[in-house]
Amino acid sequence: MKIGIVSDTHRMIRNIDKAIPYLKGCDLIVHAGDNYSDARYIYTETGVNVMAVVGNCDFEDAEDELLFDFAGKKFFVCHGHRYDVKYGTNLLQTKAEREGADIVVFGHSHETFSEIINGALYINPGSLSLPRGGSNRGFAILEIDGESIKVKEIEI
Repeated sequence: MKIGIVSDTHRMIRNIDKAIPYLKGCDLIVHAGDNYSDARYIYTETGVNVMAVVGNCDFEDAEDELLFDFAGKKFFVCHGHRYDVKYGTNLLQTKAEREGADIVVFGHSHETFSEIINGALYINPGSLSLPRGGSNRGFAILEIDGESIKVKEIEI
């Protein structure tokens, strides 16, 4: 299974459009917030189901956290601002471990991050629009095949 992971798109459609050809080949897309309305645009352009949360720059009335099962893994998705992810993953880890998450998707920092912590995979795809901290504009593709999990960072 292929899962496209995007975050912090900030309504910059020209950048989202560069990612669309990659996302069309996914089985699911996860949007980790900022801007929630972009998730609807991505769905319209790809036809792929999008699981999305709101971030600190969103004003829609939608979920700010999601917990769901997909491809045999338990996902926890949030934007990350409520867990101070710009200063580390400690608060996020506490929440994810309490939820029993296998894969944790977050954004907010605009910096790419992919690391296994206490057996769970934490992924921040960075930003399609406004990268920070030496990251490039981009997103991630997560490939799950049974117990094999691969993360590919895609630069646009």
